[in-house]
Amino acid sequence: MFQNMIKTDIFISGGGVAGLTAAAAFGAAGFSVLIADPMPPITDDTTDGADLRTTAFLQPARDFLIAAGLWERLAPFATPLQIMRIVDAGGKTPEPRVTRDFDAADIGELPFGWNLSNWLLRREMVARLDELPNVEFRTGVGFVSMLTRTNEARVTLTDGTRISAKLVVGADGRGSPVRQAAGINVKTKRFGQKAVTFAVTHNAPHENVSTEVHRTGGPFTLVPLPDHEGKPCSAVVWMEDGPEAARLAALPVDDFNKEATRRSAEVYGPLTLVSRRMVWPIISQIADKLSAERVALVAEAAHVVPPIGAQGLNMSLADMACLLDLATANPDGLGNADMLKKYHRTRHTDITLRAKGVDILNRASQAENPLLRDLRAKGVEALYGVAPLRKTLMKMGLGAKG
Repeated sequence: MFQNMIKTDIFISGGGVAGLTAAAAFGAAGFSVLIADPMPPITDDTTDGADLRTTAFLQPARDFLIAAGLWERLAPFATPLQIMRIVDAGGKTPEPRVTRDFDAADIGELPFGWNLSNWLLRREMVARLDELPNVEFRTGVGFVSMLTRTNEARVTLTDGTRISAKLVVGADGRGSPVRQAAGINVKTKRFGQKAVTFAVTHNAPHENVSTEVHRTGGPFTLVPLPDHEGKPCSAVVWMEDGPEAARLAALPVDDFNKEATRRSAEVYGPLTLVSRRMVWPIISQIADKLSAERVALVAEAAHVVPPIGAQGLNMSLADMACLLDLATANPDGLGNADMLKKYHRTRHTDITLRAKGVDILNRASQAENPLLRDLRAKGVEALYGVAPLRKTLMKMGLGAKG
């Protein structure tokens, strides 16, 4: 039945940013890797279906990306995030009433992180995989089924290809087929929100400041991008209640620009839309387990959080770094029960705590009641006002344990 089976150390299901990063990292470490995704990666911003969102890689991600041979490709396109600015505009009118800057210089020499467009990430990551002779990337073909034993996993793909792997990595999204095949359940929380994502130009320079404007419905976040046609440019994630997000996404461009400018509290002046608008559901979701026999879940297959504080992909990179550390510490034990138990134990507590923290921040940002909005503003002032606490919170945001 399993004649002509392809043998590999690691099979990765999912060719998004997380899966491509994992393939580059394990490949650079010397493991043989086969990665598959049903959809060919879109590696430019003009093709229909291109992922126009952006990803902020926080400081701890850089060392991992360097080891994977990715950082030197990404660095020329990366926009530094030096300051995280919190603006509360929860008064009677949408104007800034509390503004506080969390500056990376307070805790070190590096910026908090670097922002890149998702389509560009895919382009550079696919190019990196082409450089690695021990990595094969198959597109247009996906995961169908899996049979696991104590010493291997046998995977079948949609084109009939059969694979024998020591470790199967599920990096195939919040509806992960690998997770389902492994029989792992998830706990999902819905907030009634959606995120409208797009890019804008504006007159005021962003000066490498990532700005979260809080009023109601969720944060309005502007993240620095390189200039667009000679004008300062930012990526925006605008979280709102579901029906309102749908209304915003359907507005004529001129009307949308006016509403976006108003919701931004005009921190950069008038905003002008320069990309398509995309709408994404906001949920929190955590897998009951991060591993099963010969299987590890990473990224959105393992956890989904609202897009606040750049935690999503950086939690995912922490998953991969943990897996890679365990694999390189004992290559002969790749994918065995001891390795995968250690992986679950190491990551699950941190994921749960960070998801709860993001949940609290999101609910505070949703507040409509004026009294709750006043409490939120006072909370921002209080947290900022105590320097040791402010520095601790910044370090924890970057992934420190406290």
